[in-house]
Amino acid sequence: MIYRENDRGHVDFGWLKSAHSFSFGQYFDPDKMSFGALQVLNDDQVEGGQGFDRHDHNNMEIVSIPLEGALVHQDSMGNGHTIQTGEVQIMSAGTGVQHAEFNADQKDLVKFLQIWVMPNETGLKPRYDQKSYLQLDRNNKFVTIVSPDKMDHNAVHIHQDAYFNLADIEAGKKIDYTVHFERNGLYLFVLEGKALVESETLSRRDAIGLYETEKISIEAYYDTSLLLIEVPMY
Repeated sequence: MIYRENDRGHVDFGWLKSAHSFSFGQYFDPDKMSFGALQVLNDDQVEGGQGFDRHDHNNMEIVSIPLEGALVHQDSMGNGHTIQTGEVQIMSAGTGVQHAEFNADQKDLVKFLQIWVMPNETGLKPRYDQKSYLQLDRNNKFVTIVSPDKMDHNAVHIHQDAYFNLADIEAGKKIDYTVHFERNGLYLFVLEGKALVESETLSRRDAIGLYETEKISIEAYYDTSLLLIEVPMY
């Protein structure tokens, strides 16, 4: 399935502008409820000094990836951190947690992706982690920043057979990705640039959902940055 940038749900609250890939909040589309275990992919930008007041979550794996600027995180587990562009954060809400998120800058926008994945087990103890991926070489190859493998010290751990991967592809180059588990699907989201995937041309903020496939190839028309999320399809 193709998910075009203009087909996302767009909301504007003044302090917050957001594009929803799947039904969320005030945006509802019965054809865009989820992609397997992937429940939410919000492309947010928050004005300087603004943010989300403390609110509740449970039984959800919540991943935040800043794309521009920095985001302050506070939660009921006692965590208080700032995540910068080049870092990834995960919060396993488990039995329940409260958190708040604010733009760390008083003037400039913060732009970030917030992504929700259903866990493979409910009632888990809440946890928090963040890591930098700036040291990882993603030039013309994928690097994993979220993984179920606790031994992968370059990635934050997720309670699901899911993998989040980033790649920067030079114009004219082609790279492949092989699925870890047969039951998993692939949701490929173009952060910047333009690429050819499975005979489909995808531009900035377009996406494609694929399943029942073992391997995909991506060719970049221009210099292109990608987020590839592998998740169980149930």
